[in-house]
Amino acid sequence: MSRSIAALLAIAISACLPVQAQEPSGPSTPPVSPQRALLNRYCVTCHNEKLKTAGLMLDKVDVEKVADNPEIWEKVVRKLRPRGMPPAGAPRPDGAAYDSFATYLETALDSAAAAHPNPGRLAIHRLNRAEYANAIRELFGLEIDTKALLPTDDSGYGFDNIGDVLSVSPLLLDRYLSAARQIARLAVGDPTLRVPITTYEISPRLWQNARESEDLPLGSRGGIAIRHYFPLDAEYVLTIRLKTTFAFGSAIGGMGSQHHLDVRLDDAKLKLFTLGGTQTAGGPKPETGEKGLEIRFNAKAGTHLIGVSFLDESSLKEGMLKPPMIGADLEDWSPTTGNPGVASVAVSGPSNVQGSGDTPSRSKIFACHPARPQDDEPCAKQILTRLARRAYRRPVNQKDVEALLDYYRDGRRQNRDFDGAIGMALEGILLSPEFLFRIEDDPPNVASGTPYRVSDLDLASRLSFFLWSSPPDDELLGLAEHGRLKDSKVLEQQASRMLADSRSKALIDNFAGQWLGLRSMPDALPDRGFGEFDESLREAFETEAELFLESMLHEDHSVLELLDANYTFVNERLARHYGIPGIYGSRFRRVVLTDEARRGLLGKGALLTITALPNRTSPVLRGKWVLENILGTPPPPPPPNVPPLKEGRDAERLTMRQRMEQHRANPACASCHSRMDPLGFALDNFDGIGKWRTTEANNPIDSSGVLPDGVKFQGAVELRKILMSHPEQFAATVTEKMLIYALGRGVEYYDEPAIRGILREAAPGSYRWSSLILGIVKSTPFQMRRSQEQ
Repeated sequence: MSRSIAALLAIAISACLPVQAQEPSGPSTPPVSPQRALLNRYCVTCHNEKLKTAGLMLDKVDVEKVADNPEIWEKVVRKLRPRGMPPAGAPRPDGAAYDSFATYLETALDSAAAAHPNPGRLAIHRLNRAEYANAIRELFGLEIDTKALLPTDDSGYGFDNIGDVLSVSPLLLDRYLSAARQIARLAVGDPTLRVPITTYEISPRLWQNARESEDLPLGSRGGIAIRHYFPLDAEYVLTIRLKTTFAFGSAIGGMGSQHHLDVRLDDAKLKLFTLGGTQTAGGPKPETGEKGLEIRFNAKAGTHLIGVSFLDESSLKEGMLKPPMIGADLEDWSPTTGNPGVASVAVSGPSNVQGSGDTPSRSKIFACHPARPQDDEPCAKQILTRLARRAYRRPVNQKDVEALLDYYRDGRRQNRDFDGAIGMALEGILLSPEFLFRIEDDPPNVASGTPYRVSDLDLASRLSFFLWSSPPDDELLGLAEHGRLKDSKVLEQQASRMLADSRSKALIDNFAGQWLGLRSMPDALPDRGFGEFDESLREAFETEAELFLESMLHEDHSVLELLDANYTFVNERLARHYGIPGIYGSRFRRVVLTDEARRGLLGKGALLTITALPNRTSPVLRGKWVLENILGTPPPPPPPNVPPLKEGRDAERLTMRQRMEQHRANPACASCHSRMDPLGFALDNFDGIGKWRTTEANNPIDSSGVLPDGVKFQGAVELRKILMSHPEQFAATVTEKMLIYALGRGVEYYDEPAIRGILREAAPGSYRWSSLILGIVKSTPFQMRRSQEQ
């Protein structure tokens, strides 16, 4: 065989033999996990140690050891679930990859949290104005006006019950002193009490051509119904002023014809004034309006209903007229034509005092009455022990009672009678830090930074202030004193009982009112360019929202129905505004909605009004409201020196969308507006007071939009359907907002496992209100606390 043929055979044979492994030239590279591969492909480009975008560096953190960096991975989860990252225009994983990675992280985070719970630590919590007022009501049966007594509370995270921001200033301390003195004297019925004149003003924007309240007689028109507290059995003076206008020399309208003004106390007629026409009986000439119409009468101590209204002597239905002091409206109003209205009602007194009376306050305070001098102090001790227990929200000890008895003894040394000396002791209760603050002390011998279950007494206060914005009642406090709230069944029974109680309306007023922004409705001042806005419509908006939310809570609907409920509550005024036929009178009733655009929160006049500017709609405010309160993904604060939206004649020829498109041409504005504006444009068929329209500036309204993930929609109905297609996101937003409110602190990364647990438990029942509320009550951050770090 030739040498060449042998070489060819050798090559062929060697090709058929197995190849032997070669020694690597360097260290081996471990396989990359699917999670690391996803991060490297879609996230690390921006979030790395060099760029540090949003303070998040994902190139070095170990995704295989999630529990080592829970704060980082909770930030990632918050962006993964709503598909918030990568940003629009960048490469994105498919839906399965999003969900798989988020589930991987959540499973690891929740397991770590279960093994090593971190419930956080609540700050000392000063009672805010609402809680203070409710505590006074529970202690003494008194309804007080805390807006007049105490300064406004600061807010944080959207709520005014956040412990860290409820500061104490010298001004507040002075106001507490004054409030305690006034409340104590009112409560015991101090016969030397001098009360400032209380004036109830009626908005000039309220046109009084219909029955204004269910508390006023049938067949009445305009006026006001007032629940006023009369501190003593005594004589009082009622002063009524009628509406005037400067355009006619401060004259009263409608005096060309005769009118009758009916004044009642607890449905009993005090006086019927005859005004206008050829005679004016029962008071000074109303054309001048200088002194008002006065009535002197006797009243028993306690709360009574004052009703002031005109007899409805016209055939006018409930309607809308504009404020009479504005020149453009004068064709509707003059000193001789139209209807007069009530401007204010003032109550002065007491005078000619007959006694302290038998009031709910005295019944709550005076559990005993000493028959002999030697019985005075034992009776005082009994009274103060009982009241201090409720005020301090815990059993009281000898030291607590002795401190209050010292106030009582001081009163007796000042020659005050028994009731007056008790009043001094009540001041001591109201000024005590044990009353004004919720203080949770760490138990002795607990190691630094250690989670522990709070005491039953602290848990009772947490539960009561969450659901009622008030201290625990006797039943809840008694169970806590006996250690019964440790039993989860007992705790759940108490939460259910409290939700069924009328005091749970505090959740609507204080939680929902702040979460949804409804508290700002009284301050809204829409421009006349929107047409028919007056005080009747404002009040109707507020009542509709309140009744709608109460039905959701008390009928235990799914929270998702907040977005999609096919019913609402209207009276004639509101029904006409919404275009709902067949509704007459001032009484609110439940109606089924046939207009899909009106369903749920997005169709409510109150929310559409508070998310508009006085002179125009605002896609930015409405879009921001949806991002914050529905999706739970608030936009970042605007950058400095953002140019304002162009105004003027040229701008008025453009629709709001056209003006916003010009605004977004600025790159500094585009990044945030691309998220907010499409959501706001979807609601642009609603004008600044929530009335439906199809054109703006003589141009058709374009309510279409595109979300960052490319999903297109048209108008409020399709936007709502998109929101409903991700029910877990809205349920998570509601749960997070409610947990902030329940705890009185912001939600931190270590609370996220608890939120996910609440949502998992509530999902089978479609996230009913009771499920979310009970989930919060049973959660780690609600039932536990971390001890002070040393």
